[in-house]
Amino acid sequence: MHTRSKLGYQAEKKVAHYLQEHGFAIIAHNYRFQGGEIDIIAIDNTVVAFVEVKMRQQDYFDLTAVITPSKQRKIIATAKRYLALHEHQNKSYRFDVALLQGAKDNLELTYIPNAFNEGGLTW
Repeated sequence: MHTRSKLGYQAEKKVAHYLQEHGFAIIAHNYRFQGGEIDIIAIDNTVVAFVEVKMRQQDYFDLTAVITPSKQRKIIATAKRYLALHEHQNKSYRFDVALLQGAKDNLELTYIPNAFNEGGLTW
């Protein structure tokens, strides 16, 4: 596994742990469909959360600028396909972003629930 892949795996693992601590069950990792990918899909009693994980070792640019409107549209399209194939009665859904910064042993997590939506494609 490449160093970059290892860091990405560590970042996703930390986010999954964070979600589980907050009452979510992880139902999919790296869900792919027709060119789109969702890093983590998690569920609790009322919500299906589609989570995009972004990780950087250095803060040479703003992590919140990384998820472009084009990337948001791909995530939304992939999430819609997931929802069409998997029934989640009486649950709403949202698009969250987990931003991680730092080294493997010292990752700082910023978690943004409802980071973007279908209508506005904004933060």
